[in-house]
Amino acid sequence: MTGRASTAPGRRVKRALGQAWERLSQGESGSLPVVLGLVLLWAVFQGLNGNFFSPRNLSNLSVDIVGTGLIAVGIVFVLLIGEIDLSVGSVSALAAAVFAVLNVNEGLPEWLALVIAVLAGALIGALHGFFFARFGVPAFVVTLAGLLAWNGLTLYLLGQSGTINLDDQGLVAKLTSYYFHDIAAAYGLAALGAAVFFLAACRDRRRRKAAAMPYRPLREIAVRTGLIAAVAFAAAYVLNQFQGLPLALLIFVVLVAALDVLLRRTPYGRRVYALGGGVEAARRAGVRVAWVRVSVLTVSGTMAALGGLFLASRITSVGQPSTSGILVLNAIAAAVIGGTSLFGGHGRTWCAVLGMLVIQSISSGMALLSIQSALQFMITGGVLLAAVVLDSVSRRSQKSRGRA
Repeated sequence: MTGRASTAPGRRVKRALGQAWERLSQGESGSLPVVLGLVLLWAVFQGLNGNFFSPRNLSNLSVDIVGTGLIAVGIVFVLLIGEIDLSVGSVSALAAAVFAVLNVNEGLPEWLALVIAVLAGALIGALHGFFFARFGVPAFVVTLAGLLAWNGLTLYLLGQSGTINLDDQGLVAKLTSYYFHDIAAAYGLAALGAAVFFLAACRDRRRRKAAAMPYRPLREIAVRTGLIAAVAFAAAYVLNQFQGLPLALLIFVVLVAALDVLLRRTPYGRRVYALGGGVEAARRAGVRVAWVRVSVLTVSGTMAALGGLFLASRITSVGQPSTSGILVLNAIAAAVIGGTSLFGGHGRTWCAVLGMLVIQSISSGMALLSIQSALQFMITGGVLLAAVVLDSVSRRSQKSRGRA
């Protein structure tokens, strides 16, 4: 009896490993490659410089990912329908310029200038979507035109000086400079995240079970929750060793989680994924294709505006958009490296977070090692190419098995 009982857990582990290997062999690797790559990157940089895992560096890393990360989250929506938005760098710069002009030059209250700047980004995204959906102009061309036009408008708004300094004690500046020093804030966020994941997983399990669909056993849900809780509480511990929970990180996590729910738990999200799976099939299924196209580009413009404000907050100034090209490339790279497919129909908002962690970890590690930025671009490009190759191989493997 004892021997039989002792072998039961072993059989379950063997069965779970077998199922995991089967999913990997069918091209369903999920986020595993990028997580393993991130762990490898961190191990290498920590081995080369012991300050990489210091609380100060990791806290700064958690804030540095927010600006471009928000833009990358918007890019995820566009990639899910198999399109691309090249204008996000220019839109982010324009939104920051709109805020600076209204607040600093015109004396408008910060909160009102911020709202107008974000609405400007949303309006620009909707305009791109209108030309794309109504006239059939490829999104690539529409947003490329936007990249040029909004760059020019930004330069015009900034005027001769080309730079507007922000109030370093103002609302926007505090987006990236404010920290919750009470240790309960970071630990509370970690506990809340783990609890929300557990409750959502249990709810999904009940729904699938009631519909006679495959569902995860409670043991697996508990293990996943435990892993998430361990990572979250470790991160909270590290943040509390420096200045506490950054406001920027809190806003970022809340927005990413809310948009993830929008994509994965609502009819709207199902329409976005359906459109990414095929335009004609989505149209026959009753999806309003034009409306979805306009909406995803609106989301992209809105997130670009928010990201631009966070980037301006980090340096407390708004300058000429000379780096908007690098910004859009980093945002797209973050979404793709994190696991969003360039072919549409596959990805999550958390992909942007993972991809941004990879890119910013490379940047942070290179800075600690005093290595020139040229090598950083080369390494990031190599990681991006590897992610796209993996996506292509995964898609080909699924097609060969009739799963894509």
